[in-house]
Amino acid sequence: MANFLSLLGFDPSKNSVKTEVLAGVTTFLTMSYILAVNPLILGDAHMDKGAVFSATIVAAAIATLVMAFYAKLPFALASGMGINAFFAYTLVLGMGFTWQQALAAVFIEGIIFVLLTVFKVREAIVNAIPVNLRYAISVGIGLFIAFIGLKNGGIIVHSDATLLQLGTWNASSILAIAGVLIGTALLALNVRGALFITIIAITIIGIPLGVTQLGEGFTLVSLPQSFSDVAFKMDFSKFLTLDINYLIVVFVLVFMDLFDTLGTLIGASTSAGMVEKNGRIHNLNKALLADAIGTVAGAMCGTSTVTTYVESTTGIAAGGRTGLTSFTVAMLFLLALFFSPLFLIIPAAATTSALVLVGVMMVKAIVNIEMSDFTEAAPCFLTIIMMPLAYSISEGIVMGMLSYVLIKLLTGRGKQVSVAMYILACFFLLKYLIPLFQ
Repeated sequence: MANFLSLLGFDPSKNSVKTEVLAGVTTFLTMSYILAVNPLILGDAHMDKGAVFSATIVAAAIATLVMAFYAKLPFALASGMGINAFFAYTLVLGMGFTWQQALAAVFIEGIIFVLLTVFKVREAIVNAIPVNLRYAISVGIGLFIAFIGLKNGGIIVHSDATLLQLGTWNASSILAIAGVLIGTALLALNVRGALFITIIAITIIGIPLGVTQLGEGFTLVSLPQSFSDVAFKMDFSKFLTLDINYLIVVFVLVFMDLFDTLGTLIGASTSAGMVEKNGRIHNLNKALLADAIGTVAGAMCGTSTVTTYVESTTGIAAGGRTGLTSFTVAMLFLLALFFSPLFLIIPAAATTSALVLVGVMMVKAIVNIEMSDFTEAAPCFLTIIMMPLAYSISEGIVMGMLSYVLIKLLTGRGKQVSVAMYILACFFLLKYLIPLFQ
């Protein structure tokens, strides 16, 4: 047993099996919604929902196991939200590509990521990001996931007049608020596994209130569905003919996945104190390679881009620090193949508390930002505010880093900007300029 745990980076003198496993359960429960949402979104792209459900699980398990054994870090991976919507509603329904051609684009993107990671280009990009912006990314992600929690719980809703407004008070939103209050109290009392306990408690309370839906003929076990209808179905015809629109699609996928992943790894690692003395993230390149392999595996299985999940921060907040946490998540994903009716009953109201409270923890990094220098403070603020407002981690990073370079140039401090940052800024500009010429 000790030898197995050592393969996951587990040190019995520093880590607790109980804490790591509980952290993995917490992460899984918080991100398990993807197993319900991803088949619905990709189903709109004319893919078989049952096959996508199984493909999503298998791809997530493969990528998370690579993270556990190779990177030995507590991060979990699955098909990325936002990117799956881009896959279905932009590539297939909007641009007219088949889902097979879209899967090929995801596969090509994954191969590019593997190459970038092997040659440590991705790690160089991370290390080029100024320290203040790293803290800002952590804070921005905190606001972003808290916003997701409030939205999922029905506490914040859409408004035609003001874009957003306070939602109506009903059983779901009241339970969501109750979860935040209970979770806060448990954290303040230093109760181990506070987030996990809160999720379970709200799920149980929601049963008699009708928030937790058991469904007619509810059963705990079901046989997994085959994903052969979507696996290995990539169509490379558009790529081989060098279709310009298709090449742009690949570029956009690379861009979206790159900065969503970097943002999550930087933000979560900084928040958890998993940063080395020189400011670099422990095993970053290995974590990035796990992410890249996940994307390739995801395309082969038949799902959209697999990426490191920001919800991993809930498990990290619960004490997860090693690959045992991510190993636990992977095992739970595989179990979900047989127990899908069970995990699907967890309502959004139950996960609101975890997302909001982790947001509170991550926002604490704001005290480390140098606010007296406006050339540092303004880009950091744009990074933070744009993530929830644009509903995108990557857009927040782009706005922050691009404004950082431009503001430094406008104030005569261009020498403070690294060559890598200038190169990145050029790519950021292309991201916004290319669509103007389409």
